[in-house]
Amino acid sequence: MENIIEVENQYVIFRIHNDSYAIDISMVKTIEKVEDFTRIPNSEGYIKGVINLRGEVIPVIDLKKRLGIGEIEINENSRVIITYRDEIVVGLLVDASSEVVYLQKDEIDNPPNINESEDYNYIKGIGKKNDKLILIIDLDRILDIEREE
Repeated sequence: MENIIEVENQYVIFRIHNDSYAIDISMVKTIEKVEDFTRIPNSEGYIKGVINLRGEVIPVIDLKKRLGIGEIEINENSRVIITYRDEIVVGLLVDASSEVVYLQKDEIDNPPNINESEDYNYIKGIGKKNDKLILIIDLDRILDIEREE
């Protein structure tokens, strides 16, 4: 019998402003300190630019701007979470990255259905851990940067 490592429901927790967000750990490649970005002309406003990470050119999204809640002010705590989904590798610029947590299924609720617009459905669940709420982002929707308007 093989040893199977259980990673289901493990999340990387990060901060945007004073709120806690999470992304499924299986979609996280690495977490990096912020370095200089090369801006891309005529790109969407939430695309910060590209970085060269060990020879790989990776686009970076300002997650705060993508969520429509402002813009990340880069400081020593800021991080770029390198994510991958299928063949897509993208960095998410966040205020800080803090920890990895395991959330049981009963600690995750569906998000409230406040806005019917598809453009704002970036949250796929709300985790509850130690009296804190953790917004679980839907990486598939965040990375849908070629959506038809």
